[in-house]
Amino acid sequence: MSVYITSTGAFLPGPPISTGEVEGILGMVNGQPSSLRVQIQQANKIQTRHYAIDGNQQTTHSNTEMASSAAEQCLDRAYLDRKGVGMLAVASTQGDLPAPGMASMVQANLGLPAIEILTTHGICSSSMMALKAAYNSLRVGDHDAAMVVSSELSSRLLKKQRYEAATESTFAAKRIDFNTEFLRWMLSDGAGALLLQSTPAPKGYSLRIDWVRGFSHAHALPTCMSVGSAGHPDDERTWQDYDSYADAERAGALLLRQEVRLLDNIIRMGVDGYLRLVQEGVSEPAKIDHFLCHYSSHHFRSKILEMLDAAGVGIPEDRWWTNLYTRGNTGAASLFIMIDEFLRTDEVTIKEGDCILCFVPESGRFNTTYMQLTVVKN
Repeated sequence: MSVYITSTGAFLPGPPISTGEVEGILGMVNGQPSSLRVQIQQANKIQTRHYAIDGNQQTTHSNTEMASSAAEQCLDRAYLDRKGVGMLAVASTQGDLPAPGMASMVQANLGLPAIEILTTHGICSSSMMALKAAYNSLRVGDHDAAMVVSSELSSRLLKKQRYEAATESTFAAKRIDFNTEFLRWMLSDGAGALLLQSTPAPKGYSLRIDWVRGFSHAHALPTCMSVGSAGHPDDERTWQDYDSYADAERAGALLLRQEVRLLDNIIRMGVDGYLRLVQEGVSEPAKIDHFLCHYSSHHFRSKILEMLDAAGVGIPEDRWWTNLYTRGNTGAASLFIMIDEFLRTDEVTIKEGDCILCFVPESGRFNTTYMQLTVVKN
């Protein structure tokens, strides 16, 4: 049975924040400007982004509220009464509450009665996990329609108070190491939503999902991006193993970290996975009309291009489309926000039969996910 994306929605909190305004929103740690911010921002080339906190580091929108807003927009645009939605799958790196699952909270906000729910937890690829579960649910006939939502609120982990709470034993002379500060200038907030149905929309364009695949390399590579440990190789405690949550915070166990030296593996694993799909005959690079690639920084764009070309599976750069530079890196929500804007932007012309390849790598522990879509029109 075929499955189609028939409606999309997105929510980006607050006004666009320029590069120069970022530190004013997140705050200067211990009143000192960052010595790394400019270097990292120049590499990622993100010009504007959105935050769900204000200049006083107070939350303006919860993660549940952002996810619900994106879903509401998606439903408002759909040729379907919300009562026809049989499943709600919600993805995020972390919901507002450790428990219950975020899907329960979004369902309550949307007022969707007696539906099947799923919460997927991960980092960037958790959105694709949620989408594949909903896709398969429709394929086997459990439901005729499913809503898939992904939302990220990373700024609450990035505000100055999180870093100031850590002890000097974690940050010598109150300096933040590169791996701890890196993501502070990389991530932002937002939500995206997709409506999946077993039939295409009665009017306009729909996207038929041809396949969804993923390959995890957690068995072969160490953790690259994480939150919940103090980041010391000789200390295996997680944030829940400390005597109190305050102790965990003082130890730096609640800070988001990226092992930057491992990041090139995400490109290598991603290209290897796509080469495998080509060798299996699942994808044909020459037939790709549009490539939507979630790369977290402009720094990685040329490396992905070079490795795809070197592997003989290159996709011409004029077929690439991204909104990273204007919407920021919204983690798991990035692809859904990207698809929503891609379908509505004047800079891209789509036509019936166009083939769209989506690629979402995850640096958490190197899970890479892929999806192919075909444009259909009624």
